[in-house]
Amino acid sequence: MSKLSTLDWIVAVLVVVGAINWGLVGAFDFNLVDEIFGAGATISDIVYILVGLSGLYLASVVGSLRKS
Repeated sequence: MSKLSTLDWIVAVLVVVGAINWGLVGAFDFNLVDEIFGAGATISDIVYILVGLSGLYLASVVGSLRKS
């Protein structure tokens, strides 16, 4: 089993943050990212973009792991 790279750790953290945020939105209508950075703030948009890109990266990594 290979060790996770720094990028893999960053991606994992961002995906977990995104999952927790979606869980809070669904369960309590509470958006943690917007609460921390402000709704519509540029930094919030950057966080959402990074979470989305992290999800795509993770999906591609999982796909390649299945093949090996």
